Amino acid sequence: MTRLYAWGTPLLPGMMLAATVAAASAFLGAHYGAPVMLFALLLGMAFNFLHEDDPCRAGIDFTSQFILRLGVGLLGIRIAFDDVAQIGLLGAGVLAGLIALTIATGFVAGALFGRSWRFALLTGGAVAICGASAALAIAAILPANDQNERNTLFTVIAVTALSTIAMVVYPLVFQTVGFTDIQTGFLIGATIHDVAQVVGAGFQISDTAGEMATITKLFRVAMLPVVLLLIILALRTTATGTGRGKIPTLPWFMFLFLSLAGLGSAVDLPQTLVMQVDAISRGLLIMAIAALGVKTSLKALTTLGSGHLAMVVVETLALLGFAMMAMVWLDLL
Repeated sequence: MTRLYAWGTPLLPGMMLAATVAAASAFLGAHYGAPVMLFALLLGMAFNFLHEDDPCRAGIDFTSQFILRLGVGLLGIRIAFDDVAQIGLLGAGVLAGLIALTIATGFVAGALFGRSWRFALLTGGAVAICGASAALAIAAILPANDQNERNTLFTVIAVTALSTIAMVVYPLVFQTVGFTDIQTGFLIGATIHDVAQVVGAGFQISDTAGEMATITKLFRVAMLPVVLLLIILALRTTATGTGRGKIPTLPWFMFLFLSLAGLGSAVDLPQTLVMQVDAISRGLLIMAIAALGVKTSLKALTTLGSGHLAMVVVETLALLGFAMMAMVWLDLL
């Protein structure tokens, strides 16, 4: 007990700072209807000077690493494979293809805008899968360098802002084109980055659109561990240079993700428990975002240049275009 106390005490100031910023962000988000993670980022950056102080540094670093991974792992409680299976084999194939095409677009855009492959993978994966949560998960397995945290923070800001814009604009676009409610729900779930905005956009049209949007989005979230494993395999193979990289063990937080998803699919968990674990996961991710904000200065973000934002916009528009073409050409749903 004494050893645990001695280990945890240095972490408390930084963790309490992140928790306070997260709580303030949740309050502001609830009262002003804006994305909570965006508030956490901006408020966190306002306290950047505290990361330079020894009392807070250890806890902030711990929150931005371990707490982040724990929050991502607990996301698995959202997934029930029976629900996800409702989109069918063709829908699943289309969504998997959209994810692959969007990530590939990220690499092409990265080459055009002179950005690194790390940033291309980070932004492409975030846009393709589930926004800020995917960005945090991918960042957790990328080889570390001095730009990782800054790029991660920028990606979270960009995909959150674009997701909010999409929540307002996309339903109007899809309805103007003439898609049915169920088709519109599929497209909303396939193209908007963050879960909250998907739900908001879908149910503002109809219950049918909202339910289809949620199921489609859950499939994209369920693809997160698959994409992470492929990234790990690619990184391991590249590192060995032999083309026969050893198959790595999944990071512990992805094992937790898959375990919870499997448990929720095999057992009818009480909805109250699912909601509580999901709320804990969201709270931990907001804390981690706040900690990343504290570690990053606004001045550092302004040095990234317009190419960073242009890449995320290009990937977002590419995903939208690919999804609409698939809907028309394949006559989905």
